[in-house]
Amino acid sequence: MKFALHFGNNTYPDPDGARKVARAAEAAGFDTLFAVDHVVFPDNYTSTYPYAPSGRLPGGPQSPIPDPLIWMTWVAAATTRLRFMTGVLILPQRNPLVLAKQVATLDHLSGGRIELGIGVGWLKEEFEAVGVPFERRGKRADEYIAAMRVLWAKDAASFKGEFVSFDTVSCNPKPVRGAVPILVGGHSEAAAKRAGRLADGFFPSIGSSIDPMGLWDIVRRTAEAKGRDPQSVELLMGCPDALPDSGKDPHAAVEERIRKGVKRIVVPATAFRRDLEDGLAKFGETVIRPFS
Repeated sequence: MKFALHFGNNTYPDPDGARKVARAAEAAGFDTLFAVDHVVFPDNYTSTYPYAPSGRLPGGPQSPIPDPLIWMTWVAAATTRLRFMTGVLILPQRNPLVLAKQVATLDHLSGGRIELGIGVGWLKEEFEAVGVPFERRGKRADEYIAAMRVLWAKDAASFKGEFVSFDTVSCNPKPVRGAVPILVGGHSEAAAKRAGRLADGFFPSIGSSIDPMGLWDIVRRTAEAKGRDPQSVELLMGCPDALPDSGKDPHAAVEERIRKGVKRIVVPATAFRRDLEDGLAKFGETVIRPFS
């Protein structure tokens, strides 16, 4: 079982805090540190945030959310083993050629420690601000995934789609292992189907009231229908009962996730904010190491 620490960049947006959480997570035995994404925070939005009962994004317009790729570059340079993942980057808002170059460069410089978690977004007002249509964003995301993989796979690459087209171009450096793993996050049937069709992993987002195992069944069925091995898609999931002060048996909680097919447990960095280094070290000793 692998363990990931979520909300790294918005919980520790300052340079010293970012280095501290990354090094503490690495020392504790975490596999991955996640960084979230919002380019802008509209002051007066009416879109519903799907991961909180209030329907509102935690924090406010002044809450810092550092760009995940730049933040990950900073903390990757302060570590040697820890992997980093966007959890999740709003893919339809990005130029796929520019993003492919950025992600491959970061993977190259970090020695192959980068994963790209993507979502299609929920905040319509943010799309309007960056000048990208909110409608058909799922189709746009699918095409961007395909285009990036073509660029990573070979030189003199060509791609022709509805939203992106290029002819005989090369994008270097290439990712260390030939491609960067792409994982889909979300709470919808569409996200689950996207993961089954296209992704290396699926992360039913923390806080969703939707049954994650129902979505996982959709992932597996979709993968089979597309001729893919369902075992090739990794399932990531939260595990609240394993957290400090939950009052539950963390080992039993992790074992329950293993029985469900979870390969990576995701826990929020906010759970360790009061005593970061000692808290992560204790979690590593009592929860991570028994399952490593």
